[in-house]
Amino acid sequence: MSFVPPFAPHDVHAVIFDMDGLLLDSERVALATVALAAAELGVPWRYEVGLALVGLNSKDGPAVIRRHLGDDYPTAELYEAFGRLYELAIAEGRIPLKGGVTELFDVLDGMALGRVVATSTRRSRAEPKLAAVGLLARVHGMVCGDEVACGKPAPDIFLAAAERLGVPVANCLVLEDSNAGVRGALAAGARVIMVPDLLQPADDVRAAGVPQATSLHDIARFLSMRLA
Repeated sequence: MSFVPPFAPHDVHAVIFDMDGLLLDSERVALATVALAAAELGVPWRYEVGLALVGLNSKDGPAVIRRHLGDDYPTAELYEAFGRLYELAIAEGRIPLKGGVTELFDVLDGMALGRVVATSTRRSRAEPKLAAVGLLARVHGMVCGDEVACGKPAPDIFLAAAERLGVPVANCLVLEDSNAGVRGALAAGARVIMVPDLLQPADDVRAAGVPQATSLHDIARFLSMRLA
């Protein structure tokens, strides 16, 4: 059965993209890297703690880590080691595009639809990641995790992205892979589709009736119906 969300493609006047896990197949790299950083420091780490960090920015992450692993966990040292190893992965081109990205961007180009990236990642890291896969020049702006007062699941980043686009947030389509991102998009009043990566929709996301796509190929086919 074709993917059909509960709104029409003509209702979408612009697109707001998450980055990690949505445009970039980076979450698996990040989880492997944080485990490597913990091993380098000789401290414990659990995969489920990494999953709990998906979608959050670096300001909110330490509290999550301490909640799982204790108040005395060396979060600053972990972030430093992770950053060094992760920057190497970016520089070496080890973070590929997710399937359907090129097709979707081609569709958006054909319709002249505006697009902005709203990512929890700080700008100094996000821009090189997008540049490395050729996407930085294909977006019309970014709002990053270090540029808003409150990170996802707060609505701040999506409201700022809609303002950047000059489009009412209700006419923006937010594409997200994380529950935190979906919650933020809903709180902002945007239309949202979840494209799950490592995390499946949480109970509250399911209860909200958020449509799910299997990949960005689904989104490309849906939006191309504007041309029909």
